[in-house]
Amino acid sequence: MSGHSKWASIKHKKAIVDSRKGKLFTKLARAVTVAAREGGGDIDGNPSLALAVQKARSASMPKDNIERAIAKGTGAGADGVAIETVLYEGYGPGGVAVLVEALTDNRNRTGAEMRHAFTKHGGSLGEPGTVAYLFDKKGTIHVDAERYSEDDLLPAIEAGAEDIVAEDGTFEVLTEPSDLTAVRQALTEAGIELQGFEITQRPQVMVPLEEDGARKVLNLIDTLEDLDDVDTVHANFDVSEDVMESLAG
Repeated sequence: MSGHSKWASIKHKKAIVDSRKGKLFTKLARAVTVAAREGGGDIDGNPSLALAVQKARSASMPKDNIERAIAKGTGAGADGVAIETVLYEGYGPGGVAVLVEALTDNRNRTGAEMRHAFTKHGGSLGEPGTVAYLFDKKGTIHVDAERYSEDDLLPAIEAGAEDIVAEDGTFEVLTEPSDLTAVRQALTEAGIELQGFEITQRPQVMVPLEEDGARKVLNLIDTLEDLDDVDTVHANFDVSEDVMESLAG
């Protein structure tokens, strides 16, 4: 059981049921705006934008809000505030590598908040390059492993997918980020219903943790994700099924 993948599933569910809609919508709108600015406003041709819009829709963000965020990113909006993507790197408790993707209009403010969060939870914020080399940026498509077989997913391989991994009742179809759209479309055209898709940072190596260490790392992740400027947090921890169940309880 991969703590990283399990935590990714928990985060996805948290985002959907998050009761702090105003704060959540602000984060989601930022992600849509930045994705549109960096890759254009065409959802079908911009995997990052498609992912951001999917997350916004899953959280029940109004269509008008999404369209305004896209317009802002493509320059059609009136708001001139410059938001940029910044990657923060550091180590959490137990030597776990932590990679934080932030969307900010003020690097100084966000950097100070990051440093405080890491220090408060027994970690340390590092310089650029500290842990990024321990992760690979990949497109990931989630498919229900109880509903489909690996053979059903062969259209993904034919469309350029790199691998299919069984993880916690789900097939994870892995692609290069640039191939995500083509592979997603191939699966959809083959009649495969997708649970979701994302561009994520997958750890190359995992750090095993017992319950106490895992709790400390999850507390750090919780604190980071609660910051207004944080979009996504990645970490390379690994825990057993029993530990995850204990933490979830």
